Amino acid sequence: MEEVVLPTVFRVALCGGTHGNELSGVYLVRERLKRKRKVEEEDHIYVVTVMSNPRAVQQCRRYTETDLNRCFTHATLSGPVTDKTPYEIVRSQELNTLLGPKGSPEAMDLVCDLHNTTANMGLCLIAYSDCDWISLHIYRYLQRQMSDIPVRFIHFDLPLNEAYSLDSVGKHGFAIEIGPQAHGVVRSNILSTMQEGVQHMLEWIHLFNSGTQFEGGKVDVYTMVKNVYNALETLTTGHSLSMGCTIDRDFCLLRPNDPVFQTFSGETLKYKGTEPLYPFFINECAYYEKGIALSLARQRSVGIPSIRSEREGEQRKRKSSAEEMEEEEEIKGEMEEEGYQKLIEYGEESDSLNGQYN
Repeated sequence: MEEVVLPTVFRVALCGGTHGNELSGVYLVRERLKRKRKVEEEDHIYVVTVMSNPRAVQQCRRYTETDLNRCFTHATLSGPVTDKTPYEIVRSQELNTLLGPKGSPEAMDLVCDLHNTTANMGLCLIAYSDCDWISLHIYRYLQRQMSDIPVRFIHFDLPLNEAYSLDSVGKHGFAIEIGPQAHGVVRSNILSTMQEGVQHMLEWIHLFNSGTQFEGGKVDVYTMVKNVYNALETLTTGHSLSMGCTIDRDFCLLRPNDPVFQTFSGETLKYKGTEPLYPFFINECAYYEKGIALSLARQRSVGIPSIRSEREGEQRKRKSSAEEMEEEEEIKGEMEEEGYQKLIEYGEESDSLNGQYN
């Protein structure tokens, strides 16, 4: 693949507390806000640190009325707000104003949202694109710098207007998901892993902005295929399921007829799919309300090109081209408006003439 030249990543948003009981991100953001760090500005990076859902953080709950991390579709962000609108929807529109608007040139260059999972998933980057070279190169950099823990990339294949999480507001974006950690508590090793991951992310951005060329290659990506639902009924039916067969085996290949569930009456249930897939978010506590037992992904090898940031001359040339395109669009719009006015005038004249001959 040919070298790709990309704009610098100058404005970065680091968000925690989108889910108020996922405390690694909450504590990391709190400490950064206390220190009010300016180091990144000296490194030609401007970092905005945001506590995404302060009400939920205060109550140590995932959310207060509705899941904030499902409120960033275009439909929700552009919807009307009334006195009865759930707090998280109002907050999503506030965050979109602060960090976006989503899909616009004014949006943050990169949004990184910090999460915890109760599942045994190590460190995962979760994103909506498998061809965002910035995110994929950061992923590979973290893999190399953090070789003592598993680092993976999960791809949710959705268009931008349907992308529902906070990280989708930026030009580039991903969630950093780390587990296992119970909700409502903080573990020092998980928090340290998150801090290290964030620091390496900022290191990579500094190197990229400074002109470092990152060589291309291949990375493994896990593309979400489907959710597997759990029959969470009462313990007395004998038909409810526990995760005894797959518990803690996130990203271990699940083949047809492999055991998946165990009923409370002792029966083992097998995977009935026809394709070997990789389970993740196994027994995630927050998904009990949705009835989701685990998710399944397809592993693929994705080629990524060599990349570097634009040099000053290239930036000027790009901006000049963008200005030319903007001028062309303005001229085109003026011509269309002029043509529309002429049509109106012609229509008025025609009506007048018709009136003379009637």
